Amino acid sequence: MDRLDAFLQRAEALLARLEPLLPAAIPDTDWQAPAFRWQRIGLSGYLEAIHQPHSLALDELTHIDTQKARLLANTEQFIAGRPANNVLLTGARGTGKSSLVKALLGRFAEQGLRVIEVDKAHLPDLARIVDTVAGRPERFILFCDDLSFEEGEDSYKALKSALDGGLARRAANLLVYATSNRRHLMPEKASENREGWSRDGEIHPGETTEEKVSLSDRFGLWLSFYPFDQDAYLAAVAGWLAHFGLKSGKTSERAALQWSQLRGSRSGRVAYQFACDWAGRRQKDRRCD
Repeated sequence: MDRLDAFLQRAEALLARLEPLLPAAIPDTDWQAPAFRWQRIGLSGYLEAIHQPHSLALDELTHIDTQKARLLANTEQFIAGRPANNVLLTGARGTGKSSLVKALLGRFAEQGLRVIEVDKAHLPDLARIVDTVAGRPERFILFCDDLSFEEGEDSYKALKSALDGGLARRAANLLVYATSNRRHLMPEKASENREGWSRDGEIHPGETTEEKVSLSDRFGLWLSFYPFDQDAYLAAVAGWLAHFGLKSGKTSERAALQWSQLRGSRSGRVAYQFACDWAGRRQKDRRCD
């Protein structure tokens, strides 16, 4: 009996060590959710449902009317089953790039639009995501937020295949919308222009540059976002104060300008952060220092 007990203990210990290596159970996808997040389980992955995604009303995003109109038109084409482009939104931080993509759900969710958020670390799984949604009646936007690649990273190659399709055709019910502060998504150095002159440098440095630019070129629609001037910033402040049920006045404008000077930036994000602070103050504390 002692030998049997010892054997069972060793077998139990072995199973405990092997358990993490066994394939994990993949949860079923709740297709009723308006948004999803791609999650990894071991070597596999699944779509985690997000039933209450963070979203803003399109009307609350100000001074990006041109970008808004073009993104809406492209998305309407996609929802209607007509040809549409993958979109790259680039430019100044805090100007509404991510918020604009998230706001699409409020406009198009009832028409079958779904958004899948994918972290940069999970880009090699894009082929699996495409296979997961293939054949579904919904229309999916694969959302890559704040996307950029550093020297030596090669996960961008999976994104290139998803944008143009590899040997398999590009999914008809999926587009990629990405935001970035970098126009070409990858770092570009002045030294690349003279790399061929350096010891052991590239013989054809232009081809290296072409490789980097080719990723952003695969987005059919580029939307550029620019820093707010003072008038645009104050208009955004007034809009967000109205969102909190407050009116903008001279005192709040002076306080908002001081706030932007402390942040070293004027943008829709800074305007929202000021409005949150101003609305959260007690009445007697709403003053300009």
